[in-house]
Amino acid sequence: MPFPESPRIIYQKNPLDRVICQLRFPPILKIDTETPAQFQEYIRGNFPEFRLKEEATLLTPAGIPQELQVEMLQQVMPSETKNYEFSSEDNIWKVNLTRTFLSLSTKKYIRRADFQERLSLPLKSLVDIYKPAYFTRLGLRYIDVIKRSQLNLADAKWKELLKPPILGLLNENDIENEIQTADCQYEVRLPEYKGVVRIAAGLVSWKKVDNNNENCFMIDSDFSTTERTEFSGVKTKLDYFHTIASRLIQWLIKPKLHEAMEPERQP
Repeated sequence: MPFPESPRIIYQKNPLDRVICQLRFPPILKIDTETPAQFQEYIRGNFPEFRLKEEATLLTPAGIPQELQVEMLQQVMPSETKNYEFSSEDNIWKVNLTRTFLSLSTKKYIRRADFQERLSLPLKSLVDIYKPAYFTRLGLRYIDVIKRSQLNLADAKWKELLKPPILGLLNENDIENEIQTADCQYEVRLPEYKGVVRIAAGLVSWKKVDNNNENCFMIDSDFSTTERTEFSGVKTKLDYFHTIASRLIQWLIKPKLHEAMEPERQP
């Protein structure tokens, strides 16, 4: 594997801003032409809120230029495509269903078992009701936003918290305080399932409670495979991505940040 083995960790002060899983399949026109009432009944206990969005929606991989995103939207998802959104009462968890994909996203990720449990019902409902022939792409995306003020690290420099490969010029003493914007992009091939991870990282602004902006660091990691996948193989591949994601973030951070996030080792 491209990133070294590391123990399974849950951070009590988790930097994750969002986690998104998307499963794409060959178009099922029935999803566009009939209201998914049966699908809603299957999942309504966990996702009682509903709204319909009739607009182009595509979770593009990390690092894709804006002009290419527009082109992808035009080619892959016409503007009339219906996007059915089902969410938890607190709006933290969302399921989106269109004729070409099912996705699950959360703004409060704790551990992979919780995420897998939330995904299992919508996925099984999709398979039972619409019977997709197979999945053409599996994607698992982690968006970490490191906010120093929330970790009692307000005075720490980025090079004390993150390793040089992800920092670029922010690792240089002479100019780090003069850098106003920073971003880097990588695409790394994974050894299993013809997988790849696209990593986009850099400085982002976050508005604090007192309305002052804080300079934060974002690491957006999009793991995917376009290898044909049957329903029975979905969990195995997503487990693999979860494992690599944990190794990646631990490989990129330094001990000072690791300890500030209050790690708890898992069996």
